[in-house]
Amino acid sequence: MAIRSEQSRQAILQATMKLLDEREPDSVSVQQLSIERIAREAGVSKTTIYRWWPSKAAVIIDTFLENHIVQTTMRDDLPAVDALREHVVALAKLYAGHEGRLMAQLIAESQYDTATLDTFKTLFWRPRREVVNRVIERAIAEGSIRSGYSPDELAERIYAPIYFQLLFREGAFDADTISAGFELALHGIAGQPHANGSATATA
Repeated sequence: MAIRSEQSRQAILQATMKLLDEREPDSVSVQQLSIERIAREAGVSKTTIYRWWPSKAAVIIDTFLENHIVQTTMRDDLPAVDALREHVVALAKLYAGHEGRLMAQLIAESQYDTATLDTFKTLFWRPRREVVNRVIERAIAEGSIRSGYSPDELAERIYAPIYFQLLFREGAFDADTISAGFELALHGIAGQPHANGSATATA
């Protein structure tokens, strides 16, 4: 039974990803997708889907996470700031493709559906934020990121540009661009103060 259940679960996740993949001939958007359509594609009943997931959004987010976490791991064998830099670049690389368009649709749907927003925060956003915050705390302890700000505040400065680019499609997701943005967040935008107290930009 356990093997059959896992096979059904994987069939549901694979069917959901296939239906949302715009490269497939019969793909649909997040908004157009339904539990009925997933069940038909996976060859299972709606009851089977609801056994594991309370909503369509939960199925989609778990489908996304199956692929997302594998490709955007946060390493613990590097200095914390290097682990953060590597994670930011990996995240941008992932969002440059189909997964980024899927994430943008999920965020968009969350704006007018509070249940989807709550599911998104519970299953994806908060757990991933906790992972990032722990690494930021380690970076502060190592002295590579200054103290005085909460991990949440620092994470927002590091990751917000990626989501801005994702939603507005402004800028590039290549490694050099994202690395440069990370360094800007890391070092700040303040100029070098003059002796008279004013500031000037540094090269």
